[in-house]
Amino acid sequence: MSARRTSLGSAIAPPDDPDRQLGSDSNPSTKFGSPISDALKELNKSSIDFLKSTVFDSFFEGEDRAYARFYALETIARVPYFSYLSVLHLYETLGKWRRAKYLKLHFAESWNELHHLLIMEELGGSERFLDRFLAQHIAFGYYAVVILLYVLNPVQAYNLNQDVEEHAFETYDKYLKDNEEKLKNLPAPKAAIDYYVDGDMYMFDEFQTGCEFRRPKIENLYDVFVAIRDDEAAHVQTMEQLQTELDVASIHDGECEIDIF
Repeated sequence: MSARRTSLGSAIAPPDDPDRQLGSDSNPSTKFGSPISDALKELNKSSIDFLKSTVFDSFFEGEDRAYARFYALETIARVPYFSYLSVLHLYETLGKWRRAKYLKLHFAESWNELHHLLIMEELGGSERFLDRFLAQHIAFGYYAVVILLYVLNPVQAYNLNQDVEEHAFETYDKYLKDNEEKLKNLPAPKAAIDYYVDGDMYMFDEFQTGCEFRRPKIENLYDVFVAIRDDEAAHVQTMEQLQTELDVASIHDGECEIDIF
């Protein structure tokens, strides 16, 4: 089962899915946000493309710099979820708005990105001081930017992160296609096995808002990057859905027509 979507400007949920229609304060976008123009969406996308071409494509150029690039990408990719949580915690503290579901969702997303980061660190992506310095300082500034955007209009903040996650998906997808044979002959890092195979999968399930029950197969490094790429695709789907009135689904809260046992 996958969640259907409608535009934020529409007040009508799909007729065959009336239970998914939300009130005016049921998610961050409907409570605090408003639709954004195509021009603003294009600006968000152009900003990400500019950062990719000016920083990532130059500073992390070369095949031997792939893991460092992924380390920087994952350091930055965690930040929006921290920003969302900070603002939502503030709203709850002030008694302005409370929806525990979104705190859990964004924490689950940050938990997923943390394990991507741990994998890249184990692969050696964080060995150079300059790589850590660059990634961490971009992340620090990005944290403040996303907080401001989320306060002003959650729709814009989610749209910007959709572009970031799409970039991550495309980056990993290209890497997989270019290095399939090599990656299939390399072992999976312990951090990946601990997360995808031996770990508690509750938080992993919680960011699968499309009601997809996933259990990645991890036998080699290729499988690890496939799992990470597919995680990024799930984040893209969630960011897109959060820009609408439709609720996100939780497998463990009984909102999906799926048997997980």
